[in-house]
Amino acid sequence: MSAAVGVRREASAARLKITEIFLSLQGESTLAGWPTVFIRLTGCPLRCGYCDTAYAFHGGEWMSLDQIVDRTRAHGVRHVCVTGGEPLAQKACLDLLKRLCDAGHAVSLETGGALDVAPVDPRVVRVVDIKTPGSGEEGRNLWSNLERLNAQDQVKFVICDRADYEWSHEVVARHRLQDRCTVLFSPSFGQLAARDLADWIVADRLPVRFQVQLHKLLWGEERGR
Repeated sequence: MSAAVGVRREASAARLKITEIFLSLQGESTLAGWPTVFIRLTGCPLRCGYCDTAYAFHGGEWMSLDQIVDRTRAHGVRHVCVTGGEPLAQKACLDLLKRLCDAGHAVSLETGGALDVAPVDPRVVRVVDIKTPGSGEEGRNLWSNLERLNAQDQVKFVICDRADYEWSHEVVARHRLQDRCTVLFSPSFGQLAARDLADWIVADRLPVRFQVQLHKLLWGEERGR
């Protein structure tokens, strides 16, 4: 058996622990509003104070890459978002991203920013969440990730209060993130009024894109929406 065949068989046999796969509207990022299949992987090394998917920390169901790709295709839409938990915490996530791209999907990855995004297939839109002090996980940011981002990628700051806003403002300026990729500022749901964050951004004329979580406006905390 050739080495190439062996690699293909190994990738085909790879498994991932999956919390849920569902169809909804993308509620965040520059892709907001598109009908999107969400593949939520189980497990996360972080414990952000504002986390709204703690149910994905444990449990889940082992699925082969073939099963995941087939179930995704059955929903009949182009856009796919691989999320978590922290999807990159499972090694086979990289194989899944490649398989989804090969199948013709427009693929985005939502990652917490603590793990290296360099190995991710270049066709994937990487949405990297920079952890603010208010998250409680600021010390887990892998800052070298910022150097790897390009124009199709995005960084997201979830803002909990004015201190988080000032911290995020400084990070954007220091790294000139607006010259690398799209920068998203989002109010932490239930912690900061969306209007307050919008007013701060306008007053400071920040080169960032304000966003709210569209899915929460539509469906609240309902799981699988």
